[in-house]
Amino acid sequence: MASANVYASIITIGDELLIGQTIDTNSAWMAQELNKIGIWVHRRVAIGDVWEDIWKALDDESRLSEIILITGGLGPTADDITKPLLCQYFGGKLVVNEDALNNVKNIFLNILKRPMIERNLKQAEVPDVCTVIQNRRGTAPGMLFEKDGKVFVSMPGVPHEMKGMMINHVLPVLQEKFQMPPIIHRTLLTAGIGESFLAERISDFESTLPSNIKLAYLPNYGMVKLRLSARGRSEKLRAELEAEFDMLKQKVSDVMVIDEDLTMQQVVGNLLKEKGKTVGTAESCTGGYIAHLFTANPGSSVYFKGSVVSYANTVKTDILSVDPQTLKDHGAVSKETASQMVKGALKMLKTDYVLVTTGIMGPDGGSPEKPVGTVWVGVGDGHRTELHEFHFRFDRQRNIELTATNALNMLRKFILNPH
Repeated sequence: MASANVYASIITIGDELLIGQTIDTNSAWMAQELNKIGIWVHRRVAIGDVWEDIWKALDDESRLSEIILITGGLGPTADDITKPLLCQYFGGKLVVNEDALNNVKNIFLNILKRPMIERNLKQAEVPDVCTVIQNRRGTAPGMLFEKDGKVFVSMPGVPHEMKGMMINHVLPVLQEKFQMPPIIHRTLLTAGIGESFLAERISDFESTLPSNIKLAYLPNYGMVKLRLSARGRSEKLRAELEAEFDMLKQKVSDVMVIDEDLTMQQVVGNLLKEKGKTVGTAESCTGGYIAHLFTANPGSSVYFKGSVVSYANTVKTDILSVDPQTLKDHGAVSKETASQMVKGALKMLKTDYVLVTTGIMGPDGGSPEKPVGTVWVGVGDGHRTELHEFHFRFDRQRNIELTATNALNMLRKFILNPH
């Protein structure tokens, strides 16, 4: 099937999504993967476990899109109604799929070493009008239906299971059924400048962009990604996109972190690997969050050695050798304390660089002299130390994330400018 524009709708099913008990990460991931193969996501819809609502969503989205991807509602409990609904929607009847049955038995008997009940065996039942997608990461198989030239795919809501099906089966099938020009992107990361100021700076550039190239602003916690996109396969288009991207980089060169679609922690990690250096953290107000960002990257053990979560003052004094008199005279949130934390962390962790944080994340704990959002960040390498005071104004979680982003950017600049 050939189409200049192929659109998809994503339907996520589950009451837990609507009440905020579970955060929907599935649709964001699927949208990214679809975009890579040239499929635009027309709409993302969250639906509760209500028969009539799911049925209506299928009708509505199939009028808008060629592809309808569904996650959730395939479990073994009574509120998981997606499978019987799809069976009725496409006019089929439930039958046992032998491959799915063998998969369920293998998981329970050989992997989990647990007995099965009838409810588990029923997960091997599928509508006889679907193409079964075997679930190598769980018990509920996926199902692919076709109706009036539209493709419907139902997958489990468990992210790990859904991703396995998408990567190994669904995306290849969609690429085979729909021939569409790829969407090409070029992305850069900026830090230290707000979205509105960035937009003002590049307004002339944006106004003269060719109509076939689109600019997107993607802000996130102290950073803004700028993405240029175009649809097509021609080398001429790619060259045109690269030329515009080069112009964009020149416009933001002083605030650009990297001209790739990477996170700040990936940028810093790659920089440390490139230079053969190591880092550790001593975190008070961020509570190990920066260490978490580092270790979320595969291979981070090459450059990240460890962390001291010095949340209590006793840890600052006993582990990081902060002078109790410094805490008494200046407080935990101070330039003096951050400086001593740097020295103590270098001695304790024995790394090339250390990154330290101490601050007041809120909602309580502030004072007129040091309001909530006051943070000191320190970076050091044993020869020199840089310290910087930040003032954030948001809730606790956002203050933590902003501290981490700005701290990582401080470390990046410290490594790149050794003198």
